Amino acid sequence: MDMENEFDRILFFEHARKTAEATYAKNPLDADNLTRWGGALLELSQFQNVPDSKKMILDAISKLEEALEVSPSKHDALWCLGNAHTSHAFLTPDQDVAKVDFDKAAQYFEQAAEGDPQNELYKKSLEVAAKAPELHLEIHKHGFAQQAMGSGPSASTTTKQQGSKKKKSSDLKYDIFGWIILAVGIVAWVGFAKSHVPPPPPPPPR
Repeated sequence: MDMENEFDRILFFEHARKTAEATYAKNPLDADNLTRWGGALLELSQFQNVPDSKKMILDAISKLEEALEVSPSKHDALWCLGNAHTSHAFLTPDQDVAKVDFDKAAQYFEQAAEGDPQNELYKKSLEVAAKAPELHLEIHKHGFAQQAMGSGPSASTTTKQQGSKKKKSSDLKYDIFGWIILAVGIVAWVGFAKSHVPPPPPPPPR
């Protein structure tokens, strides 16, 4: 992703976050708005350093849980919560602590899939959730989280074999993070667009 696109995304989701916050002040019981707010925070979290990212993810979880208090069977909020817990788990080096998040994520993905059985994205989420703990172990074993925080061994001190393993692990990490963030982004964008953009005009008669 080039810097310009990244900047555009930050601007878009920051605007979505502020709009959701303003809407919440007028109507705190709007579950759709709370879901959009959580989705925007989750998107923005990927552009922060690790401590700030975790804080933003926890804020997103809080908003999404609030949405479920209003509408307990809201499947898109359940699905976003699954993504939030997955993202938080990947930023947590301790395997046992991360497992708590992964277990919660799997439960939320399952509930989302039960709420909308035809949704392929929800089914895919369940498949990814099953592989997530193994992927987490692989990523943290090779020190990617430490490198992301600016510590850990540098690339110049690794052997060629370690570099190959790290590349594989890195690819896996970005596969899952990229998929999660893209999916959340699509949901948040569609929800945001639906609430602010008038429907397209009907096609002219032939």
